[in-house]
Amino acid sequence: MISRSLKPAVTRLITPVASAALRFGLTANAVTWVGALGVISCAMYFYPTGHLFAGTLCIVIFALSDLFDGAMARISKAGASTWGSFLDSTIDRLTDCAILLGLTIYLINARDHLSYVVILALVTGMLVPYIRAKAESFSIVCTGGIAERTERLIIALVAIGLDGLGLDYILAIGMWLLAILGSITVIQRMLIVKRALKP
Repeated sequence: MISRSLKPAVTRLITPVASAALRFGLTANAVTWVGALGVISCAMYFYPTGHLFAGTLCIVIFALSDLFDGAMARISKAGASTWGSFLDSTIDRLTDCAILLGLTIYLINARDHLSYVVILALVTGMLVPYIRAKAESFSIVCTGGIAERTERLIIALVAIGLDGLGLDYILAIGMWLLAILGSITVIQRMLIVKRALKP
């Protein structure tokens, strides 16, 4: 939803930077790997130790690579690369898991029952892209749903970051919202597939 509406403006903004990176000899896949290792390292170092705001700030910086690698692939005529697409999708799953896993470890150490809600959000977050991939194996387009990856990532990082600044209840609100919206999106995509498979 958000990603589709903002994509044209974001693309115009980052294209010059992506072009400059290509001229310096960087590749889209290299940017993907750097961003992924940065996000995973920050999530697994800062979050379990309770440094939620610092961790979120670092993650946001590294997560920007997700914008640039796609633009770089398009500019370099490698946008249709099957390996690049597979790598990007796999990396997205790893980074999403690392963020919520790092937070879960922190909550478990603090004996906070909110950890169960975060685990639910993590599971639904993995089911959403799985359902899409499985649907596409049946030649079914399944990109709908109330909360796609961009929306879920924004909710998670905003809630975690603001909690790190000491805002009361924001983490619980954000994680419950993430779990609920993720569950709704799973159901919506299952219904899309069910309707498409009706004779």
